[in-house]
Amino acid sequence: MSTASATASRKAMTYGDRPGMLASLGRDGLLQIILIANTIIMLAPIVIMVFSAFKTTPQIFQAPFSIPDFTQVGNFIKIWNETNFLRYLLNSFFVTGASMVLILTLGTMAAYAIGRYAFTGSSFILMFFLAGLTLPLKLAIIPLFMLMRDLGILNNQLSLIFVYTAMGLPTTVFIMTGFIRSLPNELEDAARMDGASEARIMWAIMLPLVRPAMVIAGIQNVVPIWNDFFFPLVFIQNDNLKTLPQGLTTFMGEYTTDWGVLFSGLTLSAAPIVIIYIVLSKQFIAGMTSGAVK
Repeated sequence: MSTASATASRKAMTYGDRPGMLASLGRDGLLQIILIANTIIMLAPIVIMVFSAFKTTPQIFQAPFSIPDFTQVGNFIKIWNETNFLRYLLNSFFVTGASMVLILTLGTMAAYAIGRYAFTGSSFILMFFLAGLTLPLKLAIIPLFMLMRDLGILNNQLSLIFVYTAMGLPTTVFIMTGFIRSLPNELEDAARMDGASEARIMWAIMLPLVRPAMVIAGIQNVVPIWNDFFFPLVFIQNDNLKTLPQGLTTFMGEYTTDWGVLFSGLTLSAAPIVIIYIVLSKQFIAGMTSGAVK
């Protein structure tokens, strides 16, 4: 009797839990559908862009979603040999690289001082940096234009580097300060007892520990800098100094546009950022999840 009662009790519990299990499966299935749909929405424009890079203009409009012949690389040959694309690409690498070096160097140093040293005004300085998150520099484009003109760096890549550095410091200081504050004090105390200087403690001990945060700050800033069109349009007029987003507009004519060449340029311009993200994806994910587990 006891065995039969236990079996009946387990069956009753199983049947009783079935509605909850079905509801959980339903929620999981709905979440998966939403995620799959979001992935398709995000990837569809990229796939269409890559497909269009291997098509001619008539093929793009006749069959925009068809799979192209990937052996037809005429658009890439044309954009490489008949346009100033290589110059635009090198300009983007220089401006983005110089800006990121300044952003990560100055932002890390400021965040380290704010996060590791207790001094009067540290909270005010942090709030001062965070205020930059609420003030878009595009609203100050006229004063910035006049400032660059008075400094003599208008139509010069230095104007872009200075503006991008100012744009990237608030987010970098915000991200890096939080990570640096989470590091244990025992590490630097032990280094001081061994006679290490403050600079050595920062660069040799603390900095390697916050590398995932630097990757997050880097990706957070490199994408908008690489894709920016507004500031080069305002500050740069010389064709040899244009960056990729501004330079690609020269492929669009007033009456006709070679869309195949334009899409091939867009594909090549997006490739460096995609490669950087793939290479640094592990550190990016590690930085995003490092605060979840102590």
